[in-house]
Amino acid sequence: MSLNEPTSDSTPFFSDDSEAEGAEEQGGAAEGQRSQEESPSGVSSVRALLTVFILCYINLLNYMDRFTVAGVLPDIEQYFGIDDGKSGLLQTVFICSYMFLAPVFGYLGDRYNRKIIMSVGISFWSLVTLASSYTPKEHFWVLLLTRGLVGVGEASYSTIAPTIIADLYVKGKRTNMLSIFYFAIPVGSGLGYIVGSQVGQLAHDWHWALRVTPGLGLIAVLLLLFVIKEPKRGAVEARPEHHLHQTSWLMDLLALSKNYSFVLSTFGFTAVAFVTGSLALWAPTFLFRAAVFTGERDPCVEGNCAASDSLIFGAITVVTGILGVASGVQVSRKLRTRTPRADPLVCAAGLLLSAPFLYLAIVFAQASTIATYVFIFLGETFLSMNWAIVADILLYVVVPTRRSTAEAFQIVISHLLGDAGSPYLIGVVSDSLRKTDSFLWQFRSLQLSLLLCSFIAVIGGGFFLATAMFIEADRNRAENYVPSDDEPIVVPKSGRSTRVPVSSVLI
Repeated sequence: MSLNEPTSDSTPFFSDDSEAEGAEEQGGAAEGQRSQEESPSGVSSVRALLTVFILCYINLLNYMDRFTVAGVLPDIEQYFGIDDGKSGLLQTVFICSYMFLAPVFGYLGDRYNRKIIMSVGISFWSLVTLASSYTPKEHFWVLLLTRGLVGVGEASYSTIAPTIIADLYVKGKRTNMLSIFYFAIPVGSGLGYIVGSQVGQLAHDWHWALRVTPGLGLIAVLLLLFVIKEPKRGAVEARPEHHLHQTSWLMDLLALSKNYSFVLSTFGFTAVAFVTGSLALWAPTFLFRAAVFTGERDPCVEGNCAASDSLIFGAITVVTGILGVASGVQVSRKLRTRTPRADPLVCAAGLLLSAPFLYLAIVFAQASTIATYVFIFLGETFLSMNWAIVADILLYVVVPTRRSTAEAFQIVISHLLGDAGSPYLIGVVSDSLRKTDSFLWQFRSLQLSLLLCSFIAVIGGGFFLATAMFIEADRNRAENYVPSDDEPIVVPKSGRSTRVPVSSVLI
């Protein structure tokens, strides 16, 4: 079949290896005359680097906005007169809209201009965030609605941005650039606590905390439109776009469901999302209640309740995020020289090591504030080792034309079973355990419910250990994936397995 003929869902992703090699030889002279700054992606090295920094900036704003609410949560509870269960809904409605729309944007991101999709989504997110800051006291449901709509904009960005980086860099450089990109998650989260609590304190009104990121978001849109250039999908991996063929969305999902490394690492990352989602919303409030219970702080009566706790927790999140992401990447890089299973093993170690420190942080809250912060520091450092590595695993075990769909699928699963429900679940469990409305039981009920995080971290570590069993085979399969016109089957050949077309073995 000619490459110029219309393709169907059964057509191969890539041309035959011999054809690709012949094309490379014929174009060798022409390639030598090209500018050295131009890469196969069609984006110069300088612009590619600028693209990574702009995407990192947007990712930072993304997480700043997400955790600004957590930084002023005690003020919001007092303002609207709501309990822990309704407070947890603020994060849950956002994550639900975010995860349900992620597959839509994943589908669009694999087929249409990613820069335009992100620009429209971020513009919408900025306007809705600004609108949420004007919620009247009698209408808590309006704040819930606007926080849900914020997820629309974030879904348009989070599913697509990593795939752009994947189309600009490969191997070691891709890992380094993803590290820069994922530094923005803990740093942005920490800045969300800090900016939210401090702006609210300075303005004596928590509403102003939600008015910081919208203006910065519009700047991000301008940078997207005028600086970023859409790279060619898969070209940097010697898989130029004219050799790539789209399959149907159902075929994409079927292929991903058979990718054990992708599925198991997604469940492992779900545990990370559960723990980080719970701590992100409830940690400052928990620390404030611990201080009130021990007599170190006065009860909240006028607002700006947990400003100092949010500031300290935000600073810890920033530092531990940088240390965790950097150390995770470095340890993984060194282990790769010894075993190809290094990435999932490092992720497993990070979760399994974080579990006991998070448990100790929660238990010691009533005895020593300093010890609590030390254990939180250690627990969050190990927990942050996963971010860049999990993203890298997805990108090298999934073929380029399915990556946005894979990102979307991972977002849906990790949030559906992770941080979509964990803040609300922690709040509901806390309310159910509270025997009275005393300061003792406000603290004790939340303390007991947060212990669930340590057990989930251990389960997540188990999923990453299981991922290590399949990672090598799935990576080789993705890197050497050259399907034929019909589905391949496995046929023994000289004592080893080889993939051949069905038509070649049927009579």
